[in-house]
Amino acid sequence: MWHRKGFRKLNRDPKHRKMMLNNLAKELIDHGKVDTTVARAKESARLVDHLITLAKRNTLHARRQAFAVLQDPKLTDKLFAELGPKYMARSGGYTRVLKLPPRPGDGAELARLTWV
Repeated sequence: MWHRKGFRKLNRDPKHRKMMLNNLAKELIDHGKVDTTVARAKESARLVDHLITLAKRNTLHARRQAFAVLQDPKLTDKLFAELGPKYMARSGGYTRVLKLPPRPGDGAELARLTWV
């Protein structure tokens, strides 16, 4: 049964899905925006919101949890030094998904994931 399963499988096996979402989160933290499909953007927004919540805690354990996802010390430092304090007063919803025109090749629904 599919009751209370709150994620999209994105037609990938679990390792590939996790790595793809981690890479989208890295790109968003590094560049501030990422263009992808709507489903991928919504799933990676969930992951990035969790990373910002970790950055707001700013503990050693939270830093290690974020590093487990990002696997990059520079991005982890940027997350905790810049983005965590920036969203300290906000209680959630740190990202937005903006719909874009369909992709010319296959007509897939595209979206841009950005910070609020």
